[in-house]
Amino acid sequence: MGECDWLLFTIFLYLYCGQRDTVVTNAGRVESDAGTSSLRRGAQLKRKFPDLIFQSVRGNLNTRYTKLVDADDYAALVLAVAGVVRMGWKERISEYLGDDVCMYAVGQGALAVECREEDAATVELLSPLCHRDTTLRTVAERAFMRTLEGGCSAPVAVHSKITEDGELHLKGGVWSLDGKEELVDKKSTSTTANDDEHDSSEPIVKRPKTPPENFCGLVPLRACEFSMSQAYSLGLTLAENLLEKGARKILSDAKAGNAAVS
Repeated sequence: MGECDWLLFTIFLYLYCGQRDTVVTNAGRVESDAGTSSLRRGAQLKRKFPDLIFQSVRGNLNTRYTKLVDADDYAALVLAVAGVVRMGWKERISEYLGDDVCMYAVGQGALAVECREEDAATVELLSPLCHRDTTLRTVAERAFMRTLEGGCSAPVAVHSKITEDGELHLKGGVWSLDGKEELVDKKSTSTTANDDEHDSSEPIVKRPKTPPENFCGLVPLRACEFSMSQAYSLGLTLAENLLEKGARKILSDAKAGNAAVS
């Protein structure tokens, strides 16, 4: 496939509460060991629950669940709500983790559709699928991650929401691998001003291959380009605040520690 010039985000209603993480337990096991393959989850939960033992668990959800129930390797698994629900396992969820316990990964629960820029007919077909709030939240989260130069090799997490009055709230944090070091901050911005000036009923037009602005890989959507800019600035500013407080060293140490055991 060629270069991707459009990313349109949509999210189903049952996934809109699926950004969170969840706990699935083995009721017959008395040990206090939990399985997670995520450095992000492990670091946050080690800080909150220092008496618990967190072990790595690999494989797809079916494999992990087998290790939990049949192999009896763990007392609990920490998983993404979105994945558990997609598997039809909602009744197996023992507890939902709020952002005060475990913030989620950047973009968790969002579904992306890619389309070639020059395929105007397909772009027009897909455009109604774009969910504005999810797009803005994802832009802010991705800007936060990119500014920190984070990734799966270091614990970085976020929590975002848009209130009824159009205020976008973003909370983000970084942790050491053992959870002992933590930097968390939050900011907000309005996402309503100036968007009404854009007419979303305008016909789809071809975008240049290199648009004037690109929000972490997301091409601006006419109907909410100003708000996307606001969301991007929010994520960037929040990350810069954490970097000023020492986030770079925490992340650098975490990446080095992870590389040493990989």
